[in-house]
Amino acid sequence: MHGETGCKKCLFRCLFVTSSAEVKCSLCVVGIQALAEMNRWREVLSWVLQYYHVPEHLPPKVLELCILLYRKVGEPQVMLEVGSTWLRDQTNKSLPEYSSLLELYLLQVLLPLGRFEGAEELVRSCDVFDSEQQLAFLGTICESRCQWTQREEMHSAAEEQQDAATETVLGALSQKLLTVLTLLRRALRSMSSHFYLLPYKKMFLATFLLYLVVVRLDPASPTSLPFIYKLVQLFRQTWAAVFSPIRRPPVRD
Repeated sequence: MHGETGCKKCLFRCLFVTSSAEVKCSLCVVGIQALAEMNRWREVLSWVLQYYHVPEHLPPKVLELCILLYRKVGEPQVMLEVGSTWLRDQTNKSLPEYSSLLELYLLQVLLPLGRFEGAEELVRSCDVFDSEQQLAFLGTICESRCQWTQREEMHSAAEEQQDAATETVLGALSQKLLTVLTLLRRALRSMSSHFYLLPYKKMFLATFLLYLVVVRLDPASPTSLPFIYKLVQLFRQTWAAVFSPIRRPPVRD
């Protein structure tokens, strides 16, 4: 493991001292692969630009690897400006790899990002494609646009269905809550009507006797037994008055 890391560091240092463009490009390709293996793909572009300084000077092979790498990790927008700058450079347009890189940029960067107008403009303004190739690329762009629109519509429909389901659930919960509150109000009203019918004198007397039993009397003493017996009877009467249903007198003709 330490030997592998040392070799990678040595490889990176070689990029500073080499003067051959082909050797530098080959070492850069190996460096990109090494960074990707170490899961340091976010550093690839900035690391490459340390040695080539501007996007226009990137070798075609390096640009291709960067586009494929960032497309694979789901970050094609990283190469949006870099690829556009490289393709606009007049020197790069004379390279034999230009047409293949333009196609790669269209398919792997612009179309996945939904940049359809930019893709059409790039194809129409490109001199390396003949009319047949331009029509083929424009057809591909149109097809990709339709697929993008269908995905957006399906996504919107799914969101609407989810919102409708959420509203339905909330409506059901609100209805249940309203029903519970209505039943609770009826129960409280029924209890209050029972409490209004309580014999307040008996309640006061029961409270007073309870005070005498707990505070003044000794429950273990024989002299306190009559008071306890009367208190139990009084509580039974109070309980029956509170929790028994209200009996209305029969209506006589």
